[in-house]
Amino acid sequence: MRAIVCNELGSTDDLALQESDAPTPGKGEILVDVKAAGINFPDVLTVQGKYQFKPPLPFTPGTEVAGIVTAVGEGVSSRKVGDKVISTLPIGAFSEQCVASEHSAYEMGKSMSFEQGAGFSITYGTSYYALKQRAKIQPGETLLVLGAAGGVGIATIQIAKAMGVTVIAAASSEDKLDFACQAGADLRINYSTENLKERVKELTGGKGVDVVYDPVGGDYSEQAFRSIAWDGRFLVIGFASGPIPAIPLNLALLKGASMIGVFWGAWAARFPLESRQNFQELIDMVDSGTFSPLVTEVYPLDDYKAAFASITERRAKGKVILSMA
Repeated sequence: MRAIVCNELGSTDDLALQESDAPTPGKGEILVDVKAAGINFPDVLTVQGKYQFKPPLPFTPGTEVAGIVTAVGEGVSSRKVGDKVISTLPIGAFSEQCVASEHSAYEMGKSMSFEQGAGFSITYGTSYYALKQRAKIQPGETLLVLGAAGGVGIATIQIAKAMGVTVIAAASSEDKLDFACQAGADLRINYSTENLKERVKELTGGKGVDVVYDPVGGDYSEQAFRSIAWDGRFLVIGFASGPIPAIPLNLALLKGASMIGVFWGAWAARFPLESRQNFQELIDMVDSGTFSPLVTEVYPLDDYKAAFASITERRAKGKVILSMA
């Protein structure tokens, strides 16, 4: 089988597409014929050696797939050969075949394509957990989404609208904001040309936002925290811009606000039953037509460098997918 391999840490340009041995499912594992795999910013950080998870070299990056079960290991009871599944992995998604734990594999939604399924688990899982369990967001509240046109940004907008929330999308260009509004955002802020804090105050009548969803970090995090309402919640999702911000803690005191970390993978491992319930609720939303996962860029496996470039050059809107078909 073919797989993308990281032989040394560094640029995604140095990744190699090469022949590798097909994996064999062990106890409690399934073998998946991968049809599509989603690319996420943490995949880039892992290749660069900058992510908290550092697999030994060489390794195949990638953490979410959609495909068909072709074999099952000893003791597997919840999955069978022929099942269409979506799954998360520690590593190994960017290959034509992979092994996954049966407990991390879910039946793909009836209305989903493989490309939609490959971009669903992490982005929608993270966003739903952030809004439901961490922020405990309520209908009628206002949510500010930074990096609103990215994969998790779009997922958050769609889920928040399904939960009855008013959404303010913030992004770096009008093109990206158009895309976020097409996904359902009610209001918009271009933080390349507008003062984020002041514009939020204008849009909320001086109240501020109830919840901030921040996968970006960097210079805009403090501005966003300063725009938060009394008893607001600031969700720390990630640091796609690079720098980890240093926000003065007195702001939390003055606003009675909470800064809340969101580590969906760790939570899902600790609370698998709650995670599966979240996932089933998301699948039900898709199958009922509440929203449809947005996939904007699909690249064949041979064009993996172009796919990664869309992420690293910050051109991507929505989800970037590698197709193995």
